[in-house]
Amino acid sequence: MGELQNLLHDLGGARVWVEGLVLAACLVLAYGVARLAGRGHPAESVWFGRRTFDGLLFPVLALVLIYAARYALAQYQPVAVLKVAIPIFMSLAAIRLFAQVLSASFPASPAVHLLERLVSWLAWGFAVLWITGLLPAVQAELESITLAFGKTRVSLRTLIEGALSSGVVLVLALWISATLERRILREAVGDLSMRKVAANTIRAVLLLLGLLFALSAVGVDLTALSVLGGALGVGIGFGLQKLAANYVSGFVILIERSLRIGDMVRVDGFEGMVTDIKTRYTLIRALNGRESIVPNEFIITQRVENLSLADPKVSLSLTVSVGYDSDVDQVQAILCAAAASCERVLKDPAPAALLTNFGADGLEFTLSVWIVDPDKGQQGLRSEINLNILRDLRAAGIEIPYPQRVVELRQGPEPPRGKP
Repeated sequence: MGELQNLLHDLGGARVWVEGLVLAACLVLAYGVARLAGRGHPAESVWFGRRTFDGLLFPVLALVLIYAARYALAQYQPVAVLKVAIPIFMSLAAIRLFAQVLSASFPASPAVHLLERLVSWLAWGFAVLWITGLLPAVQAELESITLAFGKTRVSLRTLIEGALSSGVVLVLALWISATLERRILREAVGDLSMRKVAANTIRAVLLLLGLLFALSAVGVDLTALSVLGGALGVGIGFGLQKLAANYVSGFVILIERSLRIGDMVRVDGFEGMVTDIKTRYTLIRALNGRESIVPNEFIITQRVENLSLADPKVSLSLTVSVGYDSDVDQVQAILCAAAASCERVLKDPAPAALLTNFGADGLEFTLSVWIVDPDKGQQGLRSEINLNILRDLRAAGIEIPYPQRVVELRQGPEPPRGKP
């Protein structure tokens, strides 16, 4: 506790206000530089964030300026405030790094907030131990606690440092992959599916290399991982073959581009738009808002109708009945005009009305129209065409017949009269 007492003594000195002014100047300068450099950058930037001070650049600049000011001011007087500020802004920089990178890499994951809280508690705990001077004692205590793994004994401090190092390396790998995807792949690869498979491949390779580097840095013998690799191979061959098949199928779909994000497809009777292609499954969203999660292996092995691959045009058919005494040519002209007046109906090929059946109640016509935007829905367009047809037929005096049934009553023979 001697270092803590010395720190409290220095904080009660008469010239602490000088350090306060220097610290304020460092923070103002760091904020000004970060805000000036962040103009024009997107809000999801790891360096600048949404409000400059929640990005990574501000605490990093503040840490560099505070460290330089502490070194310069220590030549003339004892330093206490700046000494406390260094671990605080070091912890803040670590929190900003983890929070920004994880939010950018997994924007919709609920586990991101839990990880952010865990990192915050660890970082602020590290700062408290540093400031109070208890960090060396805690490190020595952790070093004295050892765990046995077979014939090898590893200290608890080594395990904690290995876990922290692995976390930092993996976060940096995620940051590099996200930066490559945003800065390079979006410009070099125009197809969204190919960009996604390239981003997934880069992320997987970087995460693997980062994990191996982190394990090697803390002294883990990587040759021991060969046993784990063999066990994993056996597990994939037996228990995880379906999961492995889905992952492989996901990469095959992305590479072959048989399905692309934005395509209208029909899978096992479910029709909708492909909204995302994950490594294990594909998300298909119907026009009514329902979403279907389809395993990638099912898409590879089963019949899938891609309504957008060859031709985006889709044909719609409507059935209309009129009275038998109606003029067929006039009815055909009215039906085609009613459909052509709708904006979504294509002029080429033009709407066509055909007499397809002599119904029990009237003449049945089938009106065929073509559209190029089935993702906007079909029911609204059908209603618009039917309203136009109803209005025009009534204006022309053409009858839309009601269902008619003829009921014939026959009187049976009179029963024989009995003899008196």
